[in-house]
Amino acid sequence: MNLPLKKPAARLNELTATEIVAAINAGRTTCEAVVRACLDHIQLREPHVQAWQYLNHEQAIGQAIALDRSGKRGPLVGVPFGIKDIIDTHDMPTEYGSPIYKGNQPTNEAACVALGRKAGGLLMGKTVTTEFANRHPGKTRNPFDPQRTPGGSSSGSAAAVGDHMVPLAIGTQTTGSTIRPAAFCGVFGYRPTWGDLRTSGVREAAGSLDTLGLLARSIDDLALYREVLLGVTPQAVPAHTGTLRVGFCRTHLWPQVEAHTQKLLEDAAQKLARAGLKVHDVELRADFERLVEVHRAISSFEFVRNFTYEIESHWDRISSTLRENRLKSGLECSFETYREARAFAAQCRRAFAALSADFDVLLTASATGEAPVGLNSTGNANNCLIWTILHVPCVTMPVFKGPHGLPVGAQIIGKADGDRALFAASRRIYEALA
Repeated sequence: MNLPLKKPAARLNELTATEIVAAINAGRTTCEAVVRACLDHIQLREPHVQAWQYLNHEQAIGQAIALDRSGKRGPLVGVPFGIKDIIDTHDMPTEYGSPIYKGNQPTNEAACVALGRKAGGLLMGKTVTTEFANRHPGKTRNPFDPQRTPGGSSSGSAAAVGDHMVPLAIGTQTTGSTIRPAAFCGVFGYRPTWGDLRTSGVREAAGSLDTLGLLARSIDDLALYREVLLGVTPQAVPAHTGTLRVGFCRTHLWPQVEAHTQKLLEDAAQKLARAGLKVHDVELRADFERLVEVHRAISSFEFVRNFTYEIESHWDRISSTLRENRLKSGLECSFETYREARAFAAQCRRAFAALSADFDVLLTASATGEAPVGLNSTGNANNCLIWTILHVPCVTMPVFKGPHGLPVGAQIIGKADGDRALFAASRRIYEALA
């Protein structure tokens, strides 16, 4: 008699955060065993991926042993996580992706780090960021193809989760710095409603746009991590039942999306309709086309003011990539242009809130396609910046494969302050597509 083949048990480093917490609470494994499994995998893969800016094996194992001995429990107990290296840590250097800050050791800890540790999470180390979380790439490579970008600016965070080095990581997003690398590295990425998660201890790029960004391997993990960072008691993501109205939104940037990705998204919309979801096309107002230039004005004006010290004291140690793009734009942008850009963005947010009555979530592109070949750029971020400037929550899910077999994400857009509803809808969509 032929017995059915059993699916091999996942290695500890491949478990989701939710699975790790359940296993530790049930006594099936320990914090130390999980951390050692992650470190073993990192040792094997890090030479190829280069996701980490700082990683101390003894420090990580020591934290895990101490946690096991303490008997402390919490919603993230024993879950290893990585932190983008623009986020301050009192016991690890923070270098902001710049030679200006090589070896810089903060004395304080960012709120998101402290909250993660308070919940029982284990900070493994600092993940690579682009220079000051902007355009100039770091050393990280795409875990699926080392000749391709992992995206940015949260490049190391996305690659570490995508390569099963850690189940959770924190990035940031000012344009597309979480959603795009998550899509390129085949993981779930989440940008929250602007203002929900505290950014104390995070190097500001443009405060009118900046948020933390979460990277994980499941919707449930994103929801769990969000509530840990909110400092509230985590609740399970509810199953979405009843009618789900999905607006398929191509946006005016649709021509920038690769033909293969366009077809994947169009086929997905049809598949969702066949699954019983109410799917219809949604068009943004024509003047939303201005949001690309408006985002540039706001982000560049604020960025330049935030980095006055570096510009005045270390100009020659700033990359030409940053000097000739973001800094040049910011120095040329007048306060009047900046103020008008902010007023227009606020107007668009009001218009989008009114449009939101017609749908529960939007389906749109996370990026133009697969991660592009080359390590001198992190890819086109325009498909993310519209939603970033509108301050609405977004989730990207790894549901597609591109023409070279690499991940392509589908981005689900929620309503401002509707993050939990977005998680429930995203999981239903993921189950229908995956």
